[in-house]
Amino acid sequence: MNMRHFLLIFSIILFAIPVSAKHQYLEKDYQKFWCNQRGGFIEYKLPDNTRIDCLLPDYAVEVDFAPKVYESIGQALYYGIMTYRKPAVLIIIEDSNCQKYINRLKVVADKYNIKVFFITPEELRKSTP
Repeated sequence: MNMRHFLLIFSIILFAIPVSAKHQYLEKDYQKFWCNQRGGFIEYKLPDNTRIDCLLPDYAVEVDFAPKVYESIGQALYYGIMTYRKPAVLIIIEDSNCQKYINRLKVVADKYNIKVFFITPEELRKSTP
């Protein structure tokens, strides 16, 4: 296969992949809004080059959309260990389909002492003049 064929096939595959669901705001918009309100450090870099979404005096907070609760749990636990802070997650709730993820998260959060915060698009809209 020559380079021209490879690029053609690659282009077809790339454009055939469905675009991910659109969110009302970007994750970083929620992160900045919420963390700034609490005087936290955004994207706090650890020695291993991982970044905590929001570092507060008592909490290491991972920010994610509701369907990514499983990832957020692991990251929050790790960041808590690395910073000697309590693990926390800020879950972005953009629609009513998020409840199943919230229910699952609560089970794990209760068991492993993870603080859970929530944010909605309405909170960002209220803050925009």
